[in-house]
Amino acid sequence: MEREPLVDGHGRRIADLRVSVTDRCNFRCQYCMPAEGLQWVSREEVLSFEEIERIVSLLVQMGIEDVRLTGGEPLVRREFPRLVSMLAAIDGLGDLSLTTNGYLLERDAGALAAAGIDRLNVSIDSLQRDRFFQMTRRDALPQVLRGLEAAARQPGLRPVKVNVVAIRGFTESEAIPFAEFARERGFEVRFIEFMPLDGDSAWTADQVLPGEELRAIINAVYPIEELPREPSATARVFRFADSARGESAAGGQIGFIDPVSEPFCADCNRIRLTADGRLRTCLFSLHETDLRGPMRAGAPDDELELLVREAVWRKELKHRVGEEGFRRPARSMSAIGG
Repeated sequence: MEREPLVDGHGRRIADLRVSVTDRCNFRCQYCMPAEGLQWVSREEVLSFEEIERIVSLLVQMGIEDVRLTGGEPLVRREFPRLVSMLAAIDGLGDLSLTTNGYLLERDAGALAAAGIDRLNVSIDSLQRDRFFQMTRRDALPQVLRGLEAAARQPGLRPVKVNVVAIRGFTESEAIPFAEFARERGFEVRFIEFMPLDGDSAWTADQVLPGEELRAIINAVYPIEELPREPSATARVFRFADSARGESAAGGQIGFIDPVSEPFCADCNRIRLTADGRLRTCLFSLHETDLRGPMRAGAPDDELELLVREAVWRKELKHRVGEEGFRRPARSMSAIGG
């Protein structure tokens, strides 16, 4: 069944959905969660696989084409590949992807590919074991790298991307090693500016390392050239100039997601579903729409559709980070979904 396309009050057609399957995580990354963790959502409040499938199916009927599964850490959700297979079977869904910290990826890469994951992002903030521990508070880099390689061996998982949160005073020295990692392994490494969504609420603007600075660091050693930006893309993507000219066999690409210094809100086509069934129309939304409550109370799809449309119509024009009067959301990144 097809329904009318989902359009916000600014004329943007919504086609991308981020679904958080859990707020729990086995890491304690500084930019996301306090060292002692957070108070988790109770298991009764978390959407079941069947509830997630129902909401995603409805949204696909309304024009959602791409779904990314996030957390917390999605792979800590029991029987997670079963959810993947349920969603992959939804008629009309064009792309099903996953963001993971990679800790359990060596175990699950084959099952995820078989279940229907198309693309994969693995979060790795340093290629040095001690600095990885400093950022994540877990001594897990070797295991994460093994998981990344296990994913790369799955022909159905393409492309495999590496996400790096860029923080001033930490990531500058990581830029060249990650560029070399991309060139040698053929991955797309994406630097993501640090955003005010940390669990400690300690974010300050001077901690933001703009993508422009990282581009300059990399370009000085390995010249890069920008590729055309796809509509509604979050990243500016660059290839290595020597490989583009055929002078090198180096593969891989470098991407920059700069929501603070170069916001890309104008053509944003994304909405988010939290693990406890709240619809968010922006990563920095101050308001959420409860879908779990009405659904569990017996609401038919038409009623849920109306709730979604009303929420999306009020979708924010932009996030206003860095502007006077900006208010950060009450939830941290792990609770919202990356």
